[in-house]
Amino acid sequence: MRSVMISFGRAVLSQLHFRMLVLTFAPFLLSVVLWGFVLWLGLQPMIDWIQGYFVENDGFRIAGGVLGWLGLGAIKTVIVPLIAMWVLLPLMILTALIFMGALAMPAVAKHVSHRYYPVLEKRKGGSIWGSLWIAISSCFVFLVLWLVTLPLSAIPPLGFVIQPALWGWLTYRVMAYDALAEHADAQERKAILRIHRWPLLAIGAITGTMGTAPTLLWLGGILSVVFFPLLAAVSIWLYVLVFTFTGLWFQHYCLAALASYRKAGIDAAVMQASQVKDIN
Repeated sequence: MRSVMISFGRAVLSQLHFRMLVLTFAPFLLSVVLWGFVLWLGLQPMIDWIQGYFVENDGFRIAGGVLGWLGLGAIKTVIVPLIAMWVLLPLMILTALIFMGALAMPAVAKHVSHRYYPVLEKRKGGSIWGSLWIAISSCFVFLVLWLVTLPLSAIPPLGFVIQPALWGWLTYRVMAYDALAEHADAQERKAILRIHRWPLLAIGAITGTMGTAPTLLWLGGILSVVFFPLLAAVSIWLYVLVFTFTGLWFQHYCLAALASYRKAGIDAAVMQASQVKDIN
């Protein structure tokens, strides 16, 4: 865990760098512009559709019974817009993550490598298409798992367990590949992901827990519905900030692991050569 904590400290220092702070705004602005347009066109039709579905299927009575059992009967009157928010917000966050992977991660990798690992050889074992495939396939699996666990996530205690686990797995899958894409070859990347699987998952779980912080903005009940556009924008920016820090943490850890892996290989080769020389 020592290497995890060292990379955490370095990620904190890097996050405070002016360039990294500015970097969070590009994915945020793109996400806000995109979803502002989508919400302007589709939010009210979506709410109307959910309202009609509830009316036709006696959904208000069922939802009222479940919410009353959970002690959340007060939000029955806004259950339809809350459902729309619960569906839309993860999609907004996923969009920001994709934008960040495309725009911010290359800058994160360049910043960390230039400042901390300037002599580390770049073997370019990853590619844009590989990164895109990892991001899309991981997001697809995430969406399936998120939909399956959505009813459980509505229960506050379970939501704070399920969401960090899901986001932790997703960030581990996406960030670890991007962190090694420029410097490691394919064999090195597979070896490091295998050797350091648990520390990387731990980093993913911790940052997944950090990612639950913006969800506290949505505990305001009716006020959450009234201020949905503002809260959505703030949530997206906070998630982008967390994702940027996550990228820095993964980048520091993975490049340190790669440097140690190569050094161990060189040391092993030197030792083997020395043994052969002694035998001869």
